[in-house]
Amino acid sequence: MRATGTFTVKAFVPTELRPTPAVSTALPVGVATMEKLFEGEVSGRSATLFTAAFDQSTGVGTYVAMESFEGSLCGRTGSFNFVHSATTTGTDRTAEFFTIVPASGTAELAGIHGAGGMTVDADGTHRIWFDHELK
Repeated sequence: MRATGTFTVKAFVPTELRPTPAVSTALPVGVATMEKLFEGEVSGRSATLFTAAFDQSTGVGTYVAMESFEGSLCGRTGSFNFVHSATTTGTDRTAEFFTIVPASGTAELAGIHGAGGMTVDADGTHRIWFDHELK
């Protein structure tokens, strides 16, 4: 079953993290927390841990995000975790990964499993989809 929706980022809060031992690379690594709001067949909110090695001036880098979603998919309510990552050279998205974390679903979303994806339209609209099944 596919559930689609749009989302907005309500909050993006960079967080200080100093790995030990410190390693210097050509791209800075950052960590942030995010809150997203979803509308459509995907409706609700998420709390996100976001990590990236990214160059703001060129748009080159890679991110990894772990999200805890609470809301509904196609009218079924509950919560679950999902993870996604992608790489960009500034004009594209490659090496994309998106999966629902097994055994993370609650309530009517208990047993959820599957994958998904996201895109950003030319006008800045963020779209998300989940191709999922419930056990």
